[in-house]
Amino acid sequence: MKRREFIQTGFHMTGGILLTSPLLPLIKNLVPAAKSKVIVVRDAQIQNEKYSVDSDRLSQLLDKGMQSLFNTDNPIQAWKKIVTAEEVVGLKVNCLSGHGSTHRELVAAVCESLQKSGVKSENIIIWERFSSDLEDGGFKINQQAKGIRCFGNDHLGFSNDFEMYGSAASLICNTLQRLCDVVINLPVLKDHGIAGITMSMKNMYGAIHNPNKYHLNVGNPYIADVFMLPSIRNKVRLTICDALVAQYEGGPSFMPHWRWAYNGLLIATDPVALDYSGWQIIEQERKKRRFKSLKEVGREPKYIYTAADAEHHLGICDPEKIELVTVE
Repeated sequence: MKRREFIQTGFHMTGGILLTSPLLPLIKNLVPAAKSKVIVVRDAQIQNEKYSVDSDRLSQLLDKGMQSLFNTDNPIQAWKKIVTAEEVVGLKVNCLSGHGSTHRELVAAVCESLQKSGVKSENIIIWERFSSDLEDGGFKINQQAKGIRCFGNDHLGFSNDFEMYGSAASLICNTLQRLCDVVINLPVLKDHGIAGITMSMKNMYGAIHNPNKYHLNVGNPYIADVFMLPSIRNKVRLTICDALVAQYEGGPSFMPHWRWAYNGLLIATDPVALDYSGWQIIEQERKKRRFKSLKEVGREPKYIYTAADAEHHLGICDPEKIELVTVE
């Protein structure tokens, strides 16, 4: 499906039976042992003053980011390092705030890249907590077996058995547990009124049945523990954080007076390094706007440090060990 058709008309699919995909052997997260790379790729001309996104420039931006992350000569080579043609790929978007959702243009560009790398359209699933969240974000719901599927957890429900780690005990949505072999995480760069920030790790609260239970103590250690649940940790291979329009205060709800055009993407295989890097971008913007730091207002996202500790080992949050590469 062409990117423009995706954006303008949504998905068109024929009838069929929703099939359960046999899961391939679980693959460990692609987290480097000693150092992690986070790509920050930006284009000042990618959107106009009304926040209308240029889809072609966004596709080029995504290509640059993927090539830089994987040191490849072309983006298709990069995508093939993340997924195989036989795997079912789940795209976990963030549509909790409606207008502040993961851009459809970005999702369309990812879908197009996956298909160019050999993934069949019927092996791509766009999902979120509820179908109504996706509709609020401008996505069209499609639950059929052919073509790119798009639906919320309310379509297939949750597993019967709990997955547990540390403070977390949750049922995992069947979309993730039964259907997806790999997840590409597509959060948004924004502030969170309880957890400090919401990016890569926090976005996976949309995969469990009881996220409301895990917001105490600024999400620490809950956010890290939820990401340790096997179905999440073993399947999330890549995070592409939508930072075209970011928000430095008032999240996760959409607050247009606290947003700014960052005009970029953050891309990494290490969710901790990406969250740490995104956190610093938000802090810089807060300082620029004369807002207190998240620590000063009691919302320092310490769960990022917890996720990097010896017990969790989900990634790296030491800035000395994060290779932050800016591509413009």
